[in-house]
Amino acid sequence: MKTSHRVIFTVTLFIIFILPISNTTFADGKTIPQIIKEAKSQTTEISIETVKNAIDTGINMVLIDVRTSDEFKAGHLPKAVNFPRGTLEFTIGKHYPQKDMEIIVYCRTDARAALCAQSLSEIGYTNVKNLKGAFKAWGEAGYPIYNRHGEFKMISFEKKE
Repeated sequence: MKTSHRVIFTVTLFIIFILPISNTTFADGKTIPQIIKEAKSQTTEISIETVKNAIDTGINMVLIDVRTSDEFKAGHLPKAVNFPRGTLEFTIGKHYPQKDMEIIVYCRTDARAALCAQSLSEIGYTNVKNLKGAFKAWGEAGYPIYNRHGEFKMISFEKKE
């Protein structure tokens, strides 16, 4: 497919699917960006430097990647476990029943993670934090990322043709 066709196709998909969702108003009068902003305001953030130090020094915490399993397989933070956003509330208690343990959630840009942190708090977890800047900031800082091939460093988040 030619580059110009790909651009037109991508823009068309954005207009058809993403734009209407981002402007959707729900019954309470909030849009998706407003819901995410509210979740972030109710969530404690933790810096990537603090998490990196905690990983390096072995501090006891659970680092949860709430992205899809395909995103997780492509690359994730060291010691992270994957509970995709759609299944988190249904599976977390089986693996981590202690409601007071330190849990840090992250996604690519921190929108899904903020919603997950809020949800975990609502089901009784008392020490949940959202990774500030998310996976993107971690990679841009040059911190290690892992996948089935081992450790690597992210060089760019831009899609290459």
